[in-house]
Amino acid sequence: MSAETLQLIVSGLSTGSIYGLIALGFNVIFKSTDALNFAQGEWVMMGGMVAATVYATGRFPLLAACLAALLCVTLVGLLSDLLVMRRLRRPTPLLITLISIGLAICTKSLVMLLLGKNPAGLPTFSGERPIRLGELSVQPQTLWIVGIAALVMIGAHLFFARTVLGKAMRAAAAEPEAASLVGINPRTAMLISFGIAAAVGAVAGIIITPLTLTSFDHGTILGFKGFSAAMLGGLGSLPGAVVGGLTLGVLEALGSGLISSAFKDAVAFIVLLAVLFLRPEGMLGRARIERV
Repeated sequence: MSAETLQLIVSGLSTGSIYGLIALGFNVIFKSTDALNFAQGEWVMMGGMVAATVYATGRFPLLAACLAALLCVTLVGLLSDLLVMRRLRRPTPLLITLISIGLAICTKSLVMLLLGKNPAGLPTFSGERPIRLGELSVQPQTLWIVGIAALVMIGAHLFFARTVLGKAMRAAAAEPEAASLVGINPRTAMLISFGIAAAVGAVAGIIITPLTLTSFDHGTILGFKGFSAAMLGGLGSLPGAVVGGLTLGVLEALGSGLISSAFKDAVAFIVLLAVLFLRPEGMLGRARIERV
């Protein structure tokens, strides 16, 4: 394998970690509602924009700006459920999915009006001097992205697999009526899911902004690529979010570097179509049989 190909794979792992985080947000809400949250990409964009705007004031250090963005986007996620989803009389998966499209449009418009249309950026977390690993050159921010994404993924897995609250949320998602009988409120589980998904989206936006400038219109394409990663790995599977995100990131980097840079955004569309035709349940997902 050539050094150029290895360099592309390293770049793809960095981008794929972001796609994996976005896919994780999709899967968290899907597990609790059976619905798709198309506002996920806008929450990623908002995380980067808020952090960059707060830091640009010059009044706050980088860490404080990042924490402010994390809290702000998490609050938006919670309010999205409290003020919008909870008002639905019959919150079917299809209705929640359609409402999330409206939330995405409102979020994009709100960011544009309050934070402006100009692209915004953040400084890297630990300098810009590349790290040499043999023939490879790795940006320090790339290591931050992969490391933070790995911690978030592991934390999400441990939360749902080991904690009482995580198990209760899984129970509420699997059997809402049975969970209600044992004292688990499905509405509360849904609220927490929206908060977790928004927080994960904010983290993705914060750690990618130092490498690529962000603006109010970047959320849509990020959301689509995260959705493609979720479908590729298996919708509803947390490990699938990792596998799907990394796979999509590497395929995108190889397609862009070895074929053409114009091919970059087309990879996600091709992957999504291939998954829908060949394996709709994804690589790690399981086909579901429903009684009619």
